[in-house]
Formats: sequence, C-alpha cells, structure tokens
Amino acid sequence: MKSFLSSHLRPALAVLFALTLATGVVYPAAVTAVAQVVFPAQANGSMVVTADGTAVGSSLVGQLFDDPRYFWSRPSAAGDGYDGMASAGSNLGPTSAALVGRVTAEVDRLRAAHGDAPIPVDLVTASASGLDPDISPEAAAYQVARVAAARGIAVADVEAAVTRHTQGRLLGFLGQPNVNVLELNLDLDGLLR
Repeated sequence: MKSFLSSHLRPALAVLFALTLATGVVYPAAVTAVAQVVFPAQANGSMVVTADGTAVGSSLVGQLFDDPRYFWSRPSAAGDGYDGMASAGSNLGPTSAALVGRVTAEVDRLRAAHGDAPIPVDLVTASASGLDPDISPEAAAYQVARVAAARGIAVADVEAAVTRHTQGRLLGFLGQPNVNVLELNLDLDGLLR
C-alpha cells in the first residue's frame, strides 16, 4: 500500500495542486493584471461616469428612458426591462400575437409623441440580448425635434449632440453606425465627463 501511495497518489496530487494553482490562480491573475493595464475601462465594465465622478451605468447595457426630454432606447425583452440577469431575445415570431401587441403599443406611443413620420424599426423591436444600449442614427434623428422642444433648446444643438455621439462602422466596414443613448442623454444634461 505504501508503494502505491508513493508511486501513484503523491505525484497525482502534486500535479493536481500545480495545475490548480497555475490555471485557477496564476493565469487568471495574469490576465486580470494585463487587462487592467492595457484596457482598464473595458476591464472594469465600460462604466459611464458623470462629471462629478459618479458611475451611472455601462456603455454596454441599455437603460430605460421615457421622459420626453431624453432620447428613448430600443424596447427591452430582458425581464422587466434591461435586466442583465434575464438577458435574452423574446423568441417571439412574426405570427406571435404577443409580439404584434408589443410592437403595436410601441408604434402608438411613438406616434403620440412624434406624429405620423415613418418610425425607424429599432425603436419598436428589441435587440437579441434585450440590453442594447444603442440606437441607429435614424432613430436618433427621429427623436431630435421632441427632445429639443421638451428641453426648450435649439434643434441644431440637439443634432450636434447626436453627431458627437454617433459612432461609425468598426474598422470602417463592420456593423452599422450607432448612437449610445445613455451617453447622449448625459451630454444633453451637461453631466458627461
């Protein structure tokens, strides 16, 4: 029995301990350290911070805005709205009565606030994750007049803020241009750092 312990069990336990230390402690600590040095904002959640240093959210997760003074985000299908613990698409198909009802309610809400102008599709449909923080430049342009009127400021000033927060395609050809709603609303409030 002693021979088995010394010849098989001890080396196996030593390898288990060494691999656990290497893959469970050393490697994660090294990756975390590199991330903190090379990409500190992303490694810490891409937090959006106001001028006074208060973190108000992440640039990667949408938030609900329903006040007319603010740009409105895409609808969320995640839990009760932008719930990271319930992130998922709705899985509702085009023949679903629930989807048709939800889109119809959004269209009615937008028409009540903006009139009969064509509504950009991203303002009535949820993203795949239900947490999308961005809208299209067209969806932002659709809301400019309402936001400017509600704030009592010039349309040109609101359009300039939209332009400041419009991000182009990644590498010039990947994805679509987008506008981060949280950052745009904070800029309009004069709170963005």
